[in-house]
Amino acid sequence: MRRLARRILSAAIAGVFVASVVQPDPVYAVTPQEVLPDKALEKRARDLSAGLRCLVCQNQSIDDSDAPLAHDLRVLVRERLTAGDSDQEVRDFVVARYGEFVLLKPPFSAATLLLWLMPLIALAGAVLILWNAFGRTRQTPVAVSDNRLSPEEQAALDALLKKD
Repeated sequence: MRRLARRILSAAIAGVFVASVVQPDPVYAVTPQEVLPDKALEKRARDLSAGLRCLVCQNQSIDDSDAPLAHDLRVLVRERLTAGDSDQEVRDFVVARYGEFVLLKPPFSAATLLLWLMPLIALAGAVLILWNAFGRTRQTPVAVSDNRLSPEEQAALDALLKKD
């Protein structure tokens, strides 16, 4: 019985090791019909697509999204690259058409100032809350109570004890 348990444990450890070492390539939503024959152009298209947000999924790049709009944007990027546009021209064209929201990493500007500063504001707020909760020593005086009973309370207690 112990041998079987050891073999199962060894097989499980080996499986975890193999799974951690042999990682599959990331899955992209790009269909074979979209792939450009020129490898350099396809690499540029993939790099651009990785930085553009799917407007339907919103937390995926158009390279990772299966949405029809993401497909259309991938095709648009490849068409612009095939037409001879530079990476910046393609990016500018897509931003002009869909707005800065289409960029997964928007540039630092007045319009995106709050977006970029929000993590710092949240961190400062968390530090302030924790400092208020734990950091300061309490200044409220602790009331010292006198545990002695008043004469009236002692008389009432004595009367109750005598009844039993």
